[in-house]
Amino acid sequence: MSRVACIDIGTVTARLAVADVEAGRVLRLAKHSEICNLGEGVDATGRLSEDAMKRVFACVRGYVESAREAKAEAVCCTLTSAARDAENACELGAALDSLGLDPLVIPGEIEGALTFLGVARDFPGKRILVADNGGGSTELALGSLRLDGALDLSFVRSIDVGCRRVTEKFLSAGPLPSDADLEAAHAFAAEGFAPAIAEGGLYAAGDERAVEGAPEHLVVCGGTVTSLVAVSLGLSPYDPSRVHLGRLSREKVEELERRLAGMTVEQRAELPGLQAKRAPVILGGAVAVSELMRQTGFGELIASESDLLFGLATAAASALSGEDSPVIWKPTMRPLR
Repeated sequence: MSRVACIDIGTVTARLAVADVEAGRVLRLAKHSEICNLGEGVDATGRLSEDAMKRVFACVRGYVESAREAKAEAVCCTLTSAARDAENACELGAALDSLGLDPLVIPGEIEGALTFLGVARDFPGKRILVADNGGGSTELALGSLRLDGALDLSFVRSIDVGCRRVTEKFLSAGPLPSDADLEAAHAFAAEGFAPAIAEGGLYAAGDERAVEGAPEHLVVCGGTVTSLVAVSLGLSPYDPSRVHLGRLSREKVEELERRLAGMTVEQRAELPGLQAKRAPVILGGAVAVSELMRQTGFGELIASESDLLFGLATAAASALSGEDSPVIWKPTMRPLR
């Protein structure tokens, strides 16, 4: 059995997982997360701000120490959409290297494959569409985890539609968004999603547009959807066991979107189930998720807590043991001293 530490630095949240992995299966995974907003302003400027990089560095420094205390053998570190977009991401990379990490900016398609690997363990043999709705992008992956444990991915695409990107483009001009702001946000999301959905045949099974091999379920992960489930249940404190595999109808997602659109950021921050730091971007995320459901024809989604970190932990353990990676990509592991 291997104990590995995985640090994933997203556009909104930086996260740590310490996982015990045996024979390609995650037996135990402990997660920690902190909203650092690395992608703040990146869509407009194309650069990571000094303040955002300082927030991430301080957070990750604590994560490295936590991984040592948990007696992880080695650690890997990945960065996603904000780092892909920022021309100065190498500055953050150099700072993280000083912590003993080998930070890797991963392509969106690798991010989507890793997320699918993490999610699909709860749906063996099922053909599913997995959507990882993040801050700067949404990764869409169609396939199945076969009963023999092999991954069968037929389509993976990363779309530049995420909660922070939608918010900064359309929903941050005033205390409450106008109808025109919301319409523009939905149009942006639809324009991003529609071509990939058509190309990949991502329409829900039973939809009039569905093709052979259409997905049976839409499984969504990321802070937006887990927050929407928590808000719908009024969870305070947050309880991942009640959120994981929770279901939301498209009508419920649209209802939550309308509710959030009628509230200021300060009012959203008071909602049971929602982290206060996520309040500024939760409406943008709800727009993205509801538009994705509309475009694919799914009437219901399933939320998953088993996300990129689960897949990354599996790939990390494979790299540590010298075995082939299930997603044809290996993270660089650094020993923890």
